[in-house]
Amino acid sequence: MSSDLYTKAAELASKGQPFAIATVVGVVGSSSARPGSKAIIDPFGKLLLGWVGGGCAESAVRTEALMCIETERPRLITVDMSDELVGVGMPCGGSMDIFIEPVLPKPELLIVGHGRIAETLAVLGDLMGFSITVNDPAADRNSFPQAERLVTEDFDLTEMPIGPKSFVVIATQHKRDHLWLEKALKGNAAYVALIASRHRAKLVLDYLRGSGLPEEKIASVWAPAGLDLGACTPEEIALSVVSQMVALRRGGSILPLPLQEEGLPRRDFDTDAIIRQC
Repeated sequence: MSSDLYTKAAELASKGQPFAIATVVGVVGSSSARPGSKAIIDPFGKLLLGWVGGGCAESAVRTEALMCIETERPRLITVDMSDELVGVGMPCGGSMDIFIEPVLPKPELLIVGHGRIAETLAVLGDLMGFSITVNDPAADRNSFPQAERLVTEDFDLTEMPIGPKSFVVIATQHKRDHLWLEKALKGNAAYVALIASRHRAKLVLDYLRGSGLPEEKIASVWAPAGLDLGACTPEEIALSVVSQMVALRRGGSILPLPLQEEGLPRRDFDTDAIIRQC
């Protein structure tokens, strides 16, 4: 990768802008790109810099890069150009294996509240790669050294924009938790959790129903929050919540990992997509 490409990648990352890097990792037969060729693709599918083959190969890479950015997962694709027609119909005759990796800003974990659970959530969330924001009048830097932002005066709930990439955990100890839940749901947050007893959670969810929020919105709230780990201590409760966040973000489950992979690989690696062009 040329220094210009490194520089561009660093510039985009420093601005918190999502993008994808495509790298040719294997070539069979005839191809205009070579192993190690790279390109940067923005979240609109535009190739900003680099080269992974022209024409239909580039089009396929740009399309797959959009999927990588949207799903937040890398993909390994095979672009089969044996059917590509050039001029009067000569096939290109080659194929390329291309690894596409999304480079994304940290997802935001908004912790509403203070106390030992909230403090441990900040520690674990930071370790899991979240950008930490804490909103509570009693929050201070000594209690939340991992927080990139502390909001201590937000009485009308206007200081914190919430969007579809936000993870919101409400641990207010029953202080305005219903208002924060309503705000998070209206902002279509990716994850909304309420740390409360089952009795309190039912009261708050019933309030939301009474306020006219759709049932499908209310059903998306994790209340009580976290996986069923049998957690007792504040640290264990925070662990159960962060574990749930990671499972949802990565498309995982709480099932045990299989002892061995099913089936045998057809090659040293399997591609996520085989694209026959053009």
